[in-house]
Amino acid sequence: MPRVKVARKSTSIDMTAMCDVAFLLLTFFILTAKPRTEDPVPVDIPASSVTQPIPDDNVLMLTVSQQKVFFTVDGNDIRRQTLKQMSEKYGQPFTEEEYVKFSGTPIFGVPMNQLKAFLQLDAAQKKEYKQPGIPNDTTNNNELSDWIREARKADVALHNKALRISIKGDNKEEYPTIKKVIGILQKQKINKFSLITTIRAAPKK
Repeated sequence: MPRVKVARKSTSIDMTAMCDVAFLLLTFFILTAKPRTEDPVPVDIPASSVTQPIPDDNVLMLTVSQQKVFFTVDGNDIRRQTLKQMSEKYGQPFTEEEYVKFSGTPIFGVPMNQLKAFLQLDAAQKKEYKQPGIPNDTTNNNELSDWIREARKADVALHNKALRISIKGDNKEEYPTIKKVIGILQKQKINKFSLITTIRAAPKK
């Protein structure tokens, strides 16, 4: 009995659904990705063999380089509320436009009496401007301590959380500057904080 031959047909796969899923995933990652904040000064962080990722939110970071300290805190609402509290503390009023500009400023390092002028600079001017750092003299003018304290208060008031503190220091920074920053934290009874490092290369065998 002769065999019945089945006619071969070309197969076709509808890729529309897969393309839709791919574009949805791509859109999700783009919208949820956290942009990298550029440091106002070069910071060559030290190496470490311990790996622990930096949290994505609720972080207050102090960047230390060239004997200057710069302030970063996550969340536009926290930045706005912190500036409002600092404005009341130092008796220096800010306009609504300045509050909006400050809430969109991820990192800064200027004294309070220069902050209004700093906020008037555009993005290109801020990049060229050499920020003097936040005053942190423990015996005379310690604005850094006030910024840390008011940011912690703002985070508790808005989100009922405790800010996680991180220090990002240049590996060539002099020890007294780092010691001063740690001393400021300890005076506020902050004895738990993170030191940001990079991954040390494995030794060659």
